[in-house]
Amino acid sequence: MAKCHFTGKHKQFGQSRSHALNASKRTWKPNLQRRHMLIDGRMQTVMVSAKHLRTMVKDTK
Repeated sequence: MAKCHFTGKHKQFGQSRSHALNASKRTWKPNLQRRHMLIDGRMQTVMVSAKHLRTMVKDTK
């Protein structure tokens, strides 16, 4: 399953509701990006949420 390596964000499930309150199932997917990172001294490809990527960039400045 695709989920963020750092935050654990993954696909969420719920229902779309129309004005008539008809329910249809739907999913919300996180904005995951594939990045190469140095983890435990090795280069690894990990899935990272876009929000966490922005946080990592802020922390390095």
